[in-house]
Amino acid sequence: MKRWNGWGDESVKQKVPEGARAMLEDLVGSPALQQSIPREKMIEKVPESRLGQESSVISKDAGTRLDHAHGQSLPDWVGMRCGTLSRFPDAVAFPESEAMLEDVLSLADKEKMTVIPYGGGTSVVGHLDVPEKDAPVLSLSFERLNRLIDFEPESRLATFGAGVAGPDLEAALKARGYTLGHYPQSFEYSTLGGWVVTRSSGQQSRYYGRIEDLFAGGRAVAPAGVIEFPPFPASAAGPDLRQVFLGSEGRLGVLTRALVRVRRMPETDDVYGVFFPAWDAAVSAVRELAGSDLPLSMVRLSNEEETMTSLVLAGKDKEIELLKKYLRIRGLDEMSWCMMLMGIAGPGKIASAGKKAAKRIIKKYKGLSVGRAMGEAWKKSRFTAPYMRNSLWDMGYAVDTLETAVTWEKVGSTVKQIQEAIRQAISDKNEKVHVFTHLSHVYSSGSSIYTTYLFRIAETPEETLQRWRAIKTAASRAIVEAGGTISHQHGVGVDHKPYLEAEKGKPGIEILRAVSGQMDPGQRMNPGKLVD
Repeated sequence: MKRWNGWGDESVKQKVPEGARAMLEDLVGSPALQQSIPREKMIEKVPESRLGQESSVISKDAGTRLDHAHGQSLPDWVGMRCGTLSRFPDAVAFPESEAMLEDVLSLADKEKMTVIPYGGGTSVVGHLDVPEKDAPVLSLSFERLNRLIDFEPESRLATFGAGVAGPDLEAALKARGYTLGHYPQSFEYSTLGGWVVTRSSGQQSRYYGRIEDLFAGGRAVAPAGVIEFPPFPASAAGPDLRQVFLGSEGRLGVLTRALVRVRRMPETDDVYGVFFPAWDAAVSAVRELAGSDLPLSMVRLSNEEETMTSLVLAGKDKEIELLKKYLRIRGLDEMSWCMMLMGIAGPGKIASAGKKAAKRIIKKYKGLSVGRAMGEAWKKSRFTAPYMRNSLWDMGYAVDTLETAVTWEKVGSTVKQIQEAIRQAISDKNEKVHVFTHLSHVYSSGSSIYTTYLFRIAETPEETLQRWRAIKTAASRAIVEAGGTISHQHGVGVDHKPYLEAEKGKPGIEILRAVSGQMDPGQRMNPGKLVD
């Protein structure tokens, strides 16, 4: 069963190793154990629905409304765990077909309801925040629009309902010998439609492509009408309307189905562990790998702080000690180790040749490969990392992430600026923050930067949110000042909205507003997200 006030399945628990507890107390301070409000108490806080009618498609059940009132952002966590969540949809709709969905939207238009599209509930930047409105708020769930509609092996196109979750999508394709290869961290619960409207990026996007590369066409329904996106291989017939809908975050209407470009399951799909003696050398190696034409599926480089933290959190003391001993023998200084995961995918012979070429680049920068064991371990646990957030919260530590992307000449300085901004953000409160970073998606022109930070939960939810806002604001300003995008893969929502104009410019924001006004004249589709 899905955990109602945290991440993932209730049966999955991540134990925090004793070594990690000691490390965190040393780096951040001793935490206070947290007590979370029971679900039944939260349900009591859900007010009476303002919607007059209920049906087999629309539910006013308080528990259902609670479950659709939040995502996975840190303010969402504070609201769920501390009982401060105060705004809830008046009802949740579960259409089972596109015709039903259009009927629901027609009803919403007639009743002047605000509509919030709901996919897997995994947003970390406030896409699902319920606005304060006089009119009723309807959460539009895509849970039942989740099937494979069509599969065309000749064109390598598959058509799915927008509500299909990652595991179900891949299972349907794997049965036919194909894959989409889109694996975001939220893969277990996030949906195809959600990936499209937030411009998602999967962990192996180097080989398979980001969602904008995979989204071939589909169908969207907006208050202004229905839009069809034909899956042309290419077109010069004016601006591509798919690109307008990509990243639209529910402001322009809802995607009901999507055609995606699929490929045969690769003959080889391996991940290798590599260690470098220092950060600068590691970044140089990654930059050269990114500029090559090798069949890389991913390159993920952790800085010194993340490498140390990952090894401690792994909790496998004997294995880690053997690894450390081996690295020391090979001349790598433990204080500056940087761990890299490198994926190779494709036809066997091409992958084998690519691996040899990649190893030559790694050796050039004094990197040391430790084989596939570390990569296989990562693949087995690649979607369980967010579960540690539950355990750390119970201990008294809040964890959040943010990300950006910059060109290569800015990577080193941007990492330093972001981490320093986060470390100093709550120092005036005599609080410390543990912060670490990895490069998770690399391109010939630059790289994404993914930063995680951990701090103590305060005695009151208000103070916890103040600490988070101070950190988030400081980091966001550092990103803008460094010339980075405010979001590489998480989208805009409400958390990143104040910084969007720095990237798009005033004319760009006005264009987005104009398109939103054209598609949704009443401005009732997910208002307050992306742009005002």
